[in-house]
Amino acid sequence: MAIDPITAVVPVQLDADGVMRVSNTRVTLDTVIAAFKDGATAEEIAQQYPTVPLANVYSVIGFYLRSRYEIEAYLSKRQNEAIQVRESNESRYNPTGIRERLLARQTKS
Repeated sequence: MAIDPITAVVPVQLDADGVMRVSNTRVTLDTVIAAFKDGATAEEIAQQYPTVPLANVYSVIGFYLRSRYEIEAYLSKRQNEAIQVRESNESRYNPTGIRERLLARQTKS
C-alpha cells in the first residue's frame, strides 16, 4: 500500500492590518511562537488558546521552524512597530502619575 504525500496548508492568514493570525481565530502568530520560545509544548499552547486546535498549533510551529529567518524578520518588524506605537502614545499622553490621576477621578465620583 502506497501512501501519497499530503500537501498541508499552513493555518495562518494575514489580516487587513498585516497581522498574521492562526486561521479563523484572533490568536496571532506572535502569540503562538512566543509561547513556543518560552518552552510551552504544543499541547500547552492549545490548552491556553482553546480556539486553536492542537493540529493547527503543530502546523504553526512547523511553519516557524521551516521558515525561521522570514518569521523572525516578521516578528522583529512587529516588535519595532509596537515600540513606535507605545512611544507615540506616551509622547501624547504622559503615563507618569496616571494611577494617581485615575484614583483622584474615582474619589471625586
